[in-house]
Amino acid sequence: MSQKNGAVVWFVGLSGSGKSTIGRIVERRLQQNGIPHAVLDGDELRQTLSPDLGFSYEDRIQHIRRTMLVARLLSRNGIVVLAPLITPYREMREECRRMLPAYVEVYVKCPLEHCIVRDVKGLYAKAIAGRISQFTGISDRFDEPDNPSLVVETDKETPEISADKVIRLLRESGVRLP
Repeated sequence: MSQKNGAVVWFVGLSGSGKSTIGRIVERRLQQNGIPHAVLDGDELRQTLSPDLGFSYEDRIQHIRRTMLVARLLSRNGIVVLAPLITPYREMREECRRMLPAYVEVYVKCPLEHCIVRDVKGLYAKAIAGRISQFTGISDRFDEPDNPSLVVETDKETPEISADKVIRLLRESGVRLP
């Protein structure tokens, strides 16, 4: 992967694991170093790119496909794309790997119990009470990644340490960083 062609860093993990938090720290560091970048946040994309989609298996697949297309276009133009999305199904991540030539998968690993405690939106409580269906980790599956480029364990390290590891991975992947 070269700076000319950009890169796609796809942060995978449960809701509340720290994907967006780490992505925003990496974003600040890229910005400080003048590296062209974009963040494709799953929550924001649901409201803008995919407001017509729900959370069925088919809708989730379509949402990821749309996001992959945007990521592919941006990365082809030299942008480092940071994509914090749950991406629960193995087959989704395999398609990302096939379709995105500069794909780097970061598994933001965090035990479900910790994610539930961190849940500022109260989504886990609603899912446990049955008020939200098809909620990843509760009433829908999350396939743990088989072979991610990087695993960060957010119950054992700070978001800054996790971000340092992502920056190191980008350097090793050919993105020019100071």
